Amino acid sequence: MPQMAPLSWLNLFIFFIMIFMLFNVMNYFSLIYKNNNIKKDTKKSIITWKW
Repeated sequence: MPQMAPLSWLNLFIFFIMIFMLFNVMNYFSLIYKNNNIKKDTKKSIITWKW
């Protein structure tokens, strides 16, 4: 491909790998996880069955 002659294939490969890594890092750190350590004040209701 004569259009690609000025570019080195190694530079092109590194360029795409860096874009791929940047995309993955941005997706990884953009997630907001819910904090599940907060204990809820729930009262257990005891149901007494009267048959």
